[in-house]
Amino acid sequence: MSATVETGQAPAGAALEPLARPARTAVRWAVRHGLPALFLARSARSGDPVSRLMRDRTLREQPYGLYEQIRARGPVSGSSLGWVTPSHAIAQDILRSERFGVGWDRADAPKLVRWALDFSDDPGSAGVAEPPSMLVVDPPDHTRFRRLVSRAFTPRATAAFEPMIRRTADSLLDELERRSGTVDLIEDYAAQLPVLVIAELLGVPTERREDFLRWGAAAAATLDPGLPLRRYLAADRALRAMHGFLDEHFARLRVNPGDDLVSSLVGLPPEEALTDRELHAVVLLLLGAGFETTVNLLGNAVVLLDEHRDQWDGLRADPAGWDGAVEEVLRLDSPVQLTGRTAKVDVELGGRPVRAGNRVLVLLGAANRDPEVFPDPARFDVTRANVREHLAFSGGIHYCVGAGLARLEGAIGLRALSERFPDLRVAGTPERRDLQTLRGFERLPVTLR
Repeated sequence: MSATVETGQAPAGAALEPLARPARTAVRWAVRHGLPALFLARSARSGDPVSRLMRDRTLREQPYGLYEQIRARGPVSGSSLGWVTPSHAIAQDILRSERFGVGWDRADAPKLVRWALDFSDDPGSAGVAEPPSMLVVDPPDHTRFRRLVSRAFTPRATAAFEPMIRRTADSLLDELERRSGTVDLIEDYAAQLPVLVIAELLGVPTERREDFLRWGAAAAATLDPGLPLRRYLAADRALRAMHGFLDEHFARLRVNPGDDLVSSLVGLPPEEALTDRELHAVVLLLLGAGFETTVNLLGNAVVLLDEHRDQWDGLRADPAGWDGAVEEVLRLDSPVQLTGRTAKVDVELGGRPVRAGNRVLVLLGAANRDPEVFPDPARFDVTRANVREHLAFSGGIHYCVGAGLARLEGAIGLRALSERFPDLRVAGTPERRDLQTLRGFERLPVTLR
């Protein structure tokens, strides 16, 4: 046993941590958000459509017109952030190809940026868009992480959650039945359902669900570039709180493991064991992704179906159509609007030469409205024949591991809602989340009767 442990003294340098953290946080914000914000703002003023997409808040409500302007420039075009594609065929090729990866080589960055990234590295506030998160690492690390978690999301494992999802939806709807007047469907139902399910899957105490919803809403903002300092600091506090909880959660499960996925991860044999940072990254991503997609899916669906009452009524008459309805919502108003890839080798895309190291922004929300794949793509049609060709869950090795669970939660949650409250209507103006990567509602007022 080391002298440090025996005497209870802090490790060397620990006393300096409170002094170093503000400097690290400031540099972290500057290199990841402050400087990108300045660059994007200048590019937006010059008319660059991708920079406008990232900086113009009016486009958060309705980005699809701008997507069509980008489509008119061709299947692949240049932008302030590298190449961009709205094409379904090219997006699918990129997402499935071994010629592209999610990571990027820091060695290509200017020396000052490399220093800033190294100096500001802080495991205590790391988000889902930082290594070693599965979102941003390539094989072999990605293969190793995904193998460890995918067993919890097989079709059989997902189907086993159906009774629990139904019970949870019914319980939440029982609570709503006791309410009168206008309710916020996001706060009281759409957010509660998936967070209770993912808590069960990961062995998280259900009494912490409100904490996770609050932390997740703040931390999700880090997926967008160019956050203002105040919003970044709120996200930083949320991420630190989540990591702090995870430290306690892992320690508890090591002593008293359960039947859940996290218990299996903390109890891996030495030859398979994850490092502490890897364990945090994997579970943080599962927690965030476990409810973000479904919250947005449920809210987007209710608004679309409120605008198309004939299809709402048709689904109530024939509930077998709910699976298709979920797919059409995922296509038309995708919960995740964009993703990025880096070319590993020189390639040609849409007649454009893309060099190794170039970034390509894949506009999933635009690809899912590609008229070459989806006839009359702006039309909402829950009976659309080829709807499952959408790319809302990405593709290739980074295809969303929890896609089956999100689909099941969406279909069960919407069907239960329609059966309990057939006359539900949107009341007033729903409030979109001020995010570009994730698309959903912050607030959705509805009347239930």
